[in-house]
Amino acid sequence: MTDVNVVASILHIDRNRLFREGLRRILGDSSFSVAGEAATVQEGLEQLPVLNPRMVIVDPEPFDDEAFTQLLETAGKHEPKPLLVVLTEKIGIARLANALDGGVSGYLLKDMSPDALKQSLQLALVGETVFPTDLACLLINNRFIVSRNGASGDGRAGGLSPRETEILSCLVNGLSNKEIANQLDITEGTVKVHLKGILKKIRVHNRTQAAIWAVQNGVVADVASNAPSPIRV
Repeated sequence: MTDVNVVASILHIDRNRLFREGLRRILGDSSFSVAGEAATVQEGLEQLPVLNPRMVIVDPEPFDDEAFTQLLETAGKHEPKPLLVVLTEKIGIARLANALDGGVSGYLLKDMSPDALKQSLQLALVGETVFPTDLACLLINNRFIVSRNGASGDGRAGGLSPRETEILSCLVNGLSNKEIANQLDITEGTVKVHLKGILKKIRVHNRTQAAIWAVQNGVVADVASNAPSPIRV
């Protein structure tokens, strides 16, 4: 596990000069240091082999999809491989799907508080994947269906049974094992057995990764707008 007491260098790519300066000041008293700044993806890629940053923070919104994809691919092949965090003003469905496929460590929104941002970056630094708390509900309410890795629109990717799909949908909705059991009229022990099988089938390690996988593969269900999200910052 990374020692969070060590200052982690950041390459910040954002077209807005004022925001770049603001982020530098926000992180000035933290365990992060902005080692380099770039106004374009190309400028950032030129600095990448020179700085070898621990983390790259980027707002992809002003750039075209090709440039963002190039950043994801180049950073993914770079040694040492930096963590990638998207920090943007809004969630673009296509960009979000691209970021998930590219293995980003976080997808954050610029309207979060400075303290929440620092906490999120710390979580990313120790290996967590961080997203806005309401991301799952936002995607569900917008009926986000994306076909990825052999997924079909009915959520039966990964060889999941109808019951496993139901449980995974409940997981995306933020339900606990007890709540899932009550909703599906099964025992909590049965839920745990199914969850273990689901994690194995879709090849992820925990509930958060399973929830992200489910959203990415179209395993969604209608939920109340105030349903909690399992993807927390």
